[in-house]
Amino acid sequence: MNRMARLTFILLLGLVLIAGCAGTKKITATTPIQELKAPEWVLKGSGAFGGERGKVFYGVASATGIKNYSLLRAAADNRARNDVAKIFQFYTASLMKDYMASTMAGDVKVTAEEQLVEQAIKTVTSMTLPGVEIVDHWQHPATGELYALARLDLGAFKDNFEKVKELDAKVKDYIRKNAERLHEELEKEEKKLRSE
Repeated sequence: MNRMARLTFILLLGLVLIAGCAGTKKITATTPIQELKAPEWVLKGSGAFGGERGKVFYGVASATGIKNYSLLRAAADNRARNDVAKIFQFYTASLMKDYMASTMAGDVKVTAEEQLVEQAIKTVTSMTLPGVEIVDHWQHPATGELYALARLDLGAFKDNFEKVKELDAKVKDYIRKNAERLHEELEKEEKKLRSE
């Protein structure tokens, strides 16, 4: 290859590399998740869905900021399982304080007013759900946030339900009677939200 051909080859190679780099968009923590080609379940989130597998409850959760990957994965998985459990049983305690005062000192035109509003909410979930399985993971390429997808098949849950001994009898009876209805209500709510 003569000198001119080598120079032309090097210039063309350089142009190709520059063009390739110019077309690559840098992924950052602020890049919208929709642009990262995240799985559909990451974007949809938790809920009740019907499909090929029948009626299914999905829980989606994530964990971030944990350097130990095993611990990161366990945290994301447990949060996704908890997200499914919240569909069935949760306890919410709410406390709200509202205080208003108006003070007048001698002159009717001179008043002092004050207002204080405080709210505290605590949500607790405690439940054993047989059949909840982690079926997928996705990790954000820039932040390292790990997403986990938990699935509870309604049919399998009903089959395994009698084996669970730790559940309170009232909760067990409630779930048995209302699992199907609950799924249908959640599915309707999901459809409403998607159509808005």
